[in-house]
Amino acid sequence: MSEDGTGALREAVLATETGLLLVVTGAGVSAASGIATFRGPEPEAVWRSSDVSLATEETFRRDPVAQWRWYLERFRTLAGARPNPAHEALVALERWQIERGGRFLLVTQNIDGLHAAAGQRELVEVHGTSARLRCSRDGCTLAAPAGSLPREEVDLTAFEAEPGLETLPVCPECGALLRAHVLFFDELYDGHRDYRFDDVCDAARLAAAILFVGTSFSVGVTDLLLRTGVARRIPLFSIDPVARAAPPGVRRVGCPAEVVLPDLVRRLRDAPLRH
Repeated sequence: MSEDGTGALREAVLATETGLLLVVTGAGVSAASGIATFRGPEPEAVWRSSDVSLATEETFRRDPVAQWRWYLERFRTLAGARPNPAHEALVALERWQIERGGRFLLVTQNIDGLHAAAGQRELVEVHGTSARLRCSRDGCTLAAPAGSLPREEVDLTAFEAEPGLETLPVCPECGALLRAHVLFFDELYDGHRDYRFDDVCDAARLAAAILFVGTSFSVGVTDLLLRTGVARRIPLFSIDPVARAAPPGVRRVGCPAEVVLPDLVRRLRDAPLRH
């Protein structure tokens, strides 16, 4: 399909009318905020320099010190990041869609919290968030399937100063080890209520169009939404500046999200009302 899909994208969004416009974002939407992508071509892409197995429950059980050191470094790279024009445009797109009587949902794979910081309301953080931690012991009120606590309430200074088993952060309720409140690669999406996977599945069945922004289609949630969208024959678009082919059934817009999305919102606002 043609990479110049901006006009078709505008028409597809307009055509959702009172239906559900579903947006799915990956690390690429935060690149303009200075956050490295995971599988992008840039040298600082996370999985070019890190072992994927670090983000697993198996590693947490086997070597929690190594995993905590890695996650704290990841969290440090997110500190100070601010929403960019792509995040802000998605907030405006949500507002525009709802004001005209439609429905909107944004599902993000990102844990950086920038969508929430920008003011996104209809938001699912399907991979969790860097802003919270949770207990690793089954049955604890601060553990899965519903518990967590703000990361800012946990004193990590001892571990940061001298990483070791004795300084690992522990649960204030039961004393078990705390862990990142994120979806590990060897875990399931229904493992915690905060991931809201049932809502994502419902959105896949109801969406009038799906817009994928800054994602490489390399994780389970994008595969689910892609397969469902193709089977339902709804409009599917990918905003992705990386020179790679979009999956079959998806129309690619080969420009950065921080360029395409503000332009899309301007074009939508200028569009004549449909009767």
